[in-house]
Amino acid sequence: SAVCSSDLREQLHNRLTQLREEHSELDAAIAALTDSPPFDQLQAQRLKKRKLALKDMIRKIEDMLTPDIIA
Repeated sequence: SAVCSSDLREQLHNRLTQLREEHSELDAAIAALTDSPPFDQLQAQRLKKRKLALKDMIRKIEDMLTPDIIA
């Protein structure tokens, strides 16, 4: 993959920080929701699905920021 410019790297790092914060907040929201039964199963599923999508985005950005190592 192409090497990111320093400006793009900074933007990706900022986005990564935002995504990690949102992921953490979702984690807390899911825990709070499921700690007090009866809880909204559908809402919990939506939050978990969003959390999974965030994890995928985080992984993609981390991959972009990690230089390819050619053996």
